[in-house]
This record gives sequence, C-alpha cells and structure tokens, in this order.
Amino acid sequence: MCGIWALFGSDDCLSVQCLSAMKIAHRGPDAFRFENVNGYTNCCFGFHRLAVVDPLYGMQPIRVRKYPYLWLCYNGEIYNHRKMQQHFGFEYQTNVDGEIILHLYDKGGIEQTVSMLDGVFAFILLDTASKKVFLGRDTYGVRPLFKTMTEDGFMAVCSEAKGLVTLKHASTPFLKVEPFLPGHYEVLDLKPNGKVASVEMVKYHHCRDEPLHALYDNVEKLFPGFEIETVKNNIRILFNNAVKKRLMTDRRIGCLLSGGLDSSLVAATLLKQMKEAQVQYPLQTFAIGMEDSPDLLAARKVANHIGSEHHEVLFNSEEGIQALDEVIFSLETYDITTVRASVGMYLISKYIRKNTDSVVIFSGEGSDELTQGYIYFHKAPSPEKAEEESERLLRELYLFDVLRADRTTAAHGLELRVPFLDHRFSSYYLSLPPELRIPKNGIEKHLLREAFEDSNLIPKEILWRPKEAFSDGITSVKNSWFKILQEYIEHQVDDAMMANAAQKFPFNTPKTKEGYYYRQIFERHYPGRAYWLSHYWMPKWINATDPSARTLTHYKSAAKA
Repeated sequence: MCGIWALFGSDDCLSVQCLSAMKIAHRGPDAFRFENVNGYTNCCFGFHRLAVVDPLYGMQPIRVRKYPYLWLCYNGEIYNHRKMQQHFGFEYQTNVDGEIILHLYDKGGIEQTVSMLDGVFAFILLDTASKKVFLGRDTYGVRPLFKTMTEDGFMAVCSEAKGLVTLKHASTPFLKVEPFLPGHYEVLDLKPNGKVASVEMVKYHHCRDEPLHALYDNVEKLFPGFEIETVKNNIRILFNNAVKKRLMTDRRIGCLLSGGLDSSLVAATLLKQMKEAQVQYPLQTFAIGMEDSPDLLAARKVANHIGSEHHEVLFNSEEGIQALDEVIFSLETYDITTVRASVGMYLISKYIRKNTDSVVIFSGEGSDELTQGYIYFHKAPSPEKAEEESERLLRELYLFDVLRADRTTAAHGLELRVPFLDHRFSSYYLSLPPELRIPKNGIEKHLLREAFEDSNLIPKEILWRPKEAFSDGITSVKNSWFKILQEYIEHQVDDAMMANAAQKFPFNTPKTKEGYYYRQIFERHYPGRAYWLSHYWMPKWINATDPSARTLTHYKSAAKA
C-alpha cells in the first residue's frame, strides 16, 4: 500500500504543484520521492512508500537498466510475480513485485500485462521510447486511482482525489477529478510538450471470466461439474489459495475480526496458513465495539477457538461522533452506510498503528457482494435477479465497501488484503449455477457456510451466525450505532435546513438529517465534488428508507426469536 501521484504537461510551477502530492503522505509513511522525467520538464512522478516488500530497492518510480525508457509508479501487490518471472525467465534487478509489470509489458504489450497480473494494483506506466502513457487498475478497484485531464492535454493522476483537487491549471479553473474505472486500462499519447491525448480506454477483465493468469498458477486441479460436494471442495481449495498467496510481505501480518462469518473464515484460514508457512510470530486479531456489542463477544469466541493474540478496542459514542469529520475527509464520500461503517474501521486502524507492529491487515470485504450476504437477498424475485444484483454490487465495490476498507486503513499507514476478492475464487463462485448461490432455509451465504461445515475452522454458532452489518454489530442491539448517530444529528440539523436541502444540494439531495449532516461535512472538505458518488447505497426489492440491516423485518424477527 503506497501513494502514487503523477503530472503530465503542467504549465504551472512544478514545485508548487508537488505540494498537492503531500495530501496523500499517510499512504506511505516510510519514505517519499519526487522525480522529474528526463526531457519533459513539466512531467513529474510523486511516490509515498509503505515498505512491505523489498526494503532496499523498493523506491519508485521503478526503473531498471534493461528498460531505461520505462518509468513505473504503482500501488499494489502482484501475488504471482515470482511465478511469472520463473515461467518466462525474466531477469529481475530488484525484489519488488511490481517489476514484473515492466517485463510483461516489454514482452507482450499492455493488454497482456494487465491480464496476467494476479493481485491488486493501480499503476502509471510511462514509455518514453514509444511516447505512450498507460494507466491501469485491478478488477474490483481494491487499490484506488483518480484522474483529472483537461482539453489541452494536462493530466494528473493520484491514489486519492485529495491529491488532485488543489492543483492549478490556467485554462481550467475547476479541474474535474474522477475515479479511474476498475478492470480497465487506458492508453495515452505523450506529446513532445509533455501533454497527453487519450487513445483508448479498455475493459480488460469481467469479474465472471476466469483470469488469463489462471493458466500459469499452481492451484491444485479443480474437479469439474456442479455436484454439491465437488463445488464445496473447489470453494475450500480456492479460498485457501487466496489466503496463502497473500502472505507475501516483509512486514507483520494482522487480521480484522468482527466475529461474523467472513472475517472469521479469513482469520482462521490465515492462522492455519501462517503455521504451515512457519511464520515465527503469533497472528494478532483485532475487534472493535462499544460495551455489550455482539461483535466483540463473537470475535472473542473465534479468537479463543483459533488461538490468535486477540485485541479488543472499546469506543464510546462520543469518540465515534468526534471521528466523523476525519473519517469523511479520509473517505472522500458522503454515502450514509459507508460513513457509518467506516467509523469503527477508522478507529481500529488508528489503534493498530499506534499500539502494534502489524502493518499488513487481512479483512473479509467483498464476501457479501460475491456470496449474496446482504439480508435483502432473501427478497430476490429469482436466482437470476440475485445473480445480476451480486454482479452489480461487485462492479460498484470501488464506490462503497472497497473504498471504505482502503481509506480507513490507508489513513493510518496500513495495507489491507481481501482474499474474498481473489480473481480465481470470485470468478469460480460467479460461474456456479445461480440457484446454488441464493439464500437457503432462510440463511444467506448458505453455500459458503456449507462448504466449511466439516472443517472445524471456526465454531459452529459463528459459521451459522446471521448477517450483521459492521456498523450495527459494533453496538448493542438495544441502541445501535445508526440510532446513536441519528439522535446526535437531530440536534445539529433542523427542519428548516431539511426543507431547503433540494435547493442547497440539487444533486443526490439528502433525504434524512443524517445524510444532510454528512453532506455538509463533505462539502466543507470537497466543495462541488458531490458527483464522486453517483448514488447512495441502498438495499433492493424492499421499501427501505435506511441502509441499516437492523431496520429490515428479517432482522427484527431474528432478534425476537
């Protein structure tokens, strides 16, 4: 996890423009560098480093003797870089996983390069020989990337939007900053004056398709067919592999553990894989909640079962409310459910950074979208409609859960790893018949639970624990986090402000006081940038006015039982 930043064709003073890059310094607390491009005085790379792999030669932009015309700035982890290196016989100059991008590009061009990368990434690759610039981002957008470009060819790219909003360009007073789409790469021409022109934007991978790099990996052979025992076995093989490949790091590994199904499966599998790899330190697991929180109790059970070194972080409503401003600044969004769920994750990341030496943090993100874990999936009109919705949620992860997971951890210099979004695991799961993936016997994620039924990885009551949204599970059922927030905000936003909401915020007009309050904070930090969020996250197929699972009738009946 690092911070990348680059400018092409800047007409303004570079030393002033470079100050913008310091807005993402939190992403790389270990070192930073600015570097001008030879022959292009108005082009510049900026890099903030979190040293996770190759502490000696890991600074960027990466340049190697063999390709003096290539410049690479990237943020991510390429888990199959050694496999690719050995298969093609590439000679490495560093131990950096990203070096593989240079070799693959030289061998087969940009399309083949991005398709061969098994991992999470956002990159800027400059080829001064062919006068081309390439941008690329992983399938689900686990690593962030933002871009601004003007009609006269000035372009700036950054890991977070906050590193671009204060840039200056004479001909365009208000620079439109937008997220770079996941699963895409872009080709641009580099002009002699350092300006760029877009040539093409290409979607190189759909989450349903088996990735090209699957041809070269060493996963044991999967069994064909959709017989239930075969499917369960394949799920276990691929999930184990997804966790195992993510052990690649020189820094200490930890794991977020909410006590729900997803984080518990990740923590238990991770601990098993660390033992097999003979990692010499205990796995630290981390749970956060208020007193009487169901998440804390469940996480404690799992930690005792797997034998991790467990940390519990308690916070009160005052601390949660005080964090809102910092959280919204870090997130760059005002989406209601994202803000709510981010507070706990932000505070636990702060604790990890301050009190431990764990830097690489595993988490269960992506499972609800992939395995149909949201409670509203019980209301899906058909398995095919549920499948469509699952894929829509995966496409939009970069606006919601993946955004939350990246920004809350990166704000404290931590690197997040999300095995459920592994290319092989997710494409296999999505290839299964739709009727296998829907909730069954009133239980969501039934297939995933069933796959691990006989493994004894986690306690049975956790394996079959119903869904809790992270923002709900961290507080007691009696007084949930969203209720606490709403009670506080009731005194901050009055009815007159709400009556004027459509006039003040014509785009994505907030419908609730809570939404209005978050929007106000967002506009204070990022005026005129509301378009970053295309729509609010809301459950489907029900008349929901609030995204909290606890407002759904399914949850209420479960709570009474």
